[in-house]
Amino acid sequence: MDKKELPIGVFDSGMGGLTAVKELRDILPHEDIVYLGDTARVPYGSKSRETILSYAAEDLAFLKKVGVKFTIAACGTVSSVMARDNIFEDERSCGVIRPSVKTAAEVSKNKKIGVIATPASISSGNYERLLKELSPDIEVYSKPCPMFVPLVENGYVERGCIPAVEIAKEYLLPLKQAGIDTLILGCTHYPLLSGIISDILGDGVRLISSGAEAARHAQRLLGEKGLLSTKSGPGTLKLYCTDSADLFMENATHFIDLGGARAERVSLGE
Repeated sequence: MDKKELPIGVFDSGMGGLTAVKELRDILPHEDIVYLGDTARVPYGSKSRETILSYAAEDLAFLKKVGVKFTIAACGTVSSVMARDNIFEDERSCGVIRPSVKTAAEVSKNKKIGVIATPASISSGNYERLLKELSPDIEVYSKPCPMFVPLVENGYVERGCIPAVEIAKEYLLPLKQAGIDTLILGCTHYPLLSGIISDILGDGVRLISSGAEAARHAQRLLGEKGLLSTKSGPGTLKLYCTDSADLFMENATHFIDLGGARAERVSLGE
C-alpha cells in the first residue's frame, strides 16, 4: 500500500483521545484512522514513570503492527513523559503537550496561562517548563483536576449538571481569580466539559484543546511530508480497546459520532 494511504494512529489510556479523532475527522475527512484505547489499564495518571513508558511502548507497537503512517499519543500523561524525556516524538509521532503549549503561547495576550490536567501531568512541570522556554515572561497557573475524567467517562458533562459544575468551580475559580486569558485543556477528556468550563471562566478566556492542537500538528507534518491521503471518499474509523468492547462502544458515544464503527477487543504486549 502507498504509505500516504496508510491510516493515522491515535492511542490513549481510555476514551479521551476520541476528541483528537473527532478533530482529525473534521480537518482530514479523507484519512483512515485507527484508535486504540487501553481501557483495561486506565488511568495511566496514577502509574509510575516506568509503567507509563512500558504501556506507551506497547500501545505504539500495536499501532505499528496494524500499520500507520503517523501516531498521536492522545494521552496527557504519556505526552508528559514524552516531553520530559524527549522520546517517541519525531516526524512519525507526537504527543498533545507541545502543540497545545505552542498555540497557547501564541494566542495569550496578557501572558497569564492556565493549565488543567491530570495530577501526573501537572506534577511533571512540563507545561510550565515548555511555556517558559517559548516566552520567559509567561505566568503559568496549573491545577490538577482528578475528578474531571470520571465525570466525563460517566457522562456528567452537560451545562447545569450540578456535580460537574460544583467540582469545576473548585478547580477553576482560583485560575479565574488569577486573571488568566488562556486555558490549556491538558487532558483529552476535558473538551467535553468546555461548556461548563466556559460558563465559569467567562467568554474572555480562550480554551485550548490539546487533542485538537495535536490533530492540527499532525495535519501540518503530513502535509509537509507529502503524506496526506489522496482519496476522494470519506476515511474509515477502526476502534480497538483492551477491555469490554461493548462498554467501550457505550462510552464512546459520549465523545464522538461513531458512524457505524465497531470496537474490537485486543491484548497488548503479546
